[in-house]
Amino acid sequence: MLVKSNTPDSPALVDEGTPVSVKIRERLALAKKRFNANDNIAAFIEPGELEKLLDEVEGKMQGVLDSLVIDTVGDHNTHNTARRVAKMYLNEVFKGRYVAGPTVTEFPNAEHLNELIIVGPITVRSACSHHFCPVIGQLWIGVMPNERTNVIGLSKYARLAEWIMGRPQIQEEAVVQLADLIQEKTRPDGLAIVMEASHYCMGWRGVKDLDSKMINSVMRGVFLKDPNLRREFLSLIPKKSSN
Repeated sequence: MLVKSNTPDSPALVDEGTPVSVKIRERLALAKKRFNANDNIAAFIEPGELEKLLDEVEGKMQGVLDSLVIDTVGDHNTHNTARRVAKMYLNEVFKGRYVAGPTVTEFPNAEHLNELIIVGPITVRSACSHHFCPVIGQLWIGVMPNERTNVIGLSKYARLAEWIMGRPQIQEEAVVQLADLIQEKTRPDGLAIVMEASHYCMGWRGVKDLDSKMINSVMRGVFLKDPNLRREFLSLIPKKSSN
């Protein structure tokens, strides 16, 4: 439904009936930007729209519960489940899609540090984009700085990882995304990331194997070229969990 706007700064007509998700999709299409599960779309969400999107997801989730033949009226346990699930997706587990990246202050390498730096283990939580089942694990980051490298605080590595992982992800792609982001922020001579995680799409469903974990790595710059440095980084990582 088109209605007249009462504010002079707004367009004369506003489409009140269009779902906010459709408006966001139209902006993405106009900008020729993709919106894959692990993409951040914060730049295309206008102020106030995230709360409207929350309402829209709640309504769609209620439809899912109805189709699953779950009584959300008579069952006090599921009475507000649709709202809780919508808030969980938008404000927590998939937050990395809908908010801008964390502010990271970068400092020049004043002391010309050129020795290996390792940060970790950083606990990460995500969800696989195939089944939306949890992916929970740890990662380690190795940085070989040079005199032109930007230095960032240790906690910022964790914040960047949380932002990247807070989307429906495939572990292999998530580690590459994180490596690209850290490399852009710090510009080191070398960057290495190792991630180990449990995938609940294997433990909760499918083969129901609770013990299997996935380990993958990304090596950039001198870590890729220098096998001795690569071995040093891997040897300094504490023994990964066996539970």
